[in-house]
Amino acid sequence: MHIGLIGGIGVAATVAYYQRLTAAVDRIELTIAHAQVSDLERNFNADDRAAQAQIYAGLIDGLKAAGCDCVAITSLGGHFCFAETVALSSLPLVSGVTPLDPYFEREELGTIGILGTGRVMETGFYGALEKTTALVPEGDLGRIGQAYQAMAIRGAARAEETAMFLAEGQKLIDRGADAVVLGGTDLGLVFDAADPGYRVVDALDIHVDVLARLATGQMTLDDVT
Repeated sequence: MHIGLIGGIGVAATVAYYQRLTAAVDRIELTIAHAQVSDLERNFNADDRAAQAQIYAGLIDGLKAAGCDCVAITSLGGHFCFAETVALSSLPLVSGVTPLDPYFEREELGTIGILGTGRVMETGFYGALEKTTALVPEGDLGRIGQAYQAMAIRGAARAEETAMFLAEGQKLIDRGADAVVLGGTDLGLVFDAADPGYRVVDALDIHVDVLARLATGQMTLDDVT
């Protein structure tokens, strides 16, 4: 199956998807359409779902013309307009959010802590968690969300950002989280280079596993859409 990715939102996350997909699958048909992170930032902050969905729809049309069978958005924050995009999409859209709750249940993670964009934290992965209890950082979620967005746009983590995210993760563990879930696909900029001393689950890896299974025929689109 030919996998299409909407990338560029941000670039570091797209690189991680590419690296992990190609490591998981020996032979893969893969095409990436580059979106503009500045467009996503503007529409995300304004909660302009219709505008971002229109942007995605145009990119998806291009991926369809390139021969893709399905498409994935390489940003959990970018899923804020998922339903609006599905309504416009010319290809099946493979969610990075839907597989999370079943994964946590299989792994016996009854309580997870979430780090990511403000909206992902506030909504518990857009309301996708039914069997899992979610904890989020105490205090100003906007501060953490803004730091995440700045890091994602920059494509690199500053020392103070790394220290903040690692510390916030430890606080979530101290409050009872079985693991800290990276609810922003660019958080690998912090956690891939550090051993925080607690369990970390990267939501990106769960999404990549679904895409790899689709690419190799272990799953069908009926299983995920």
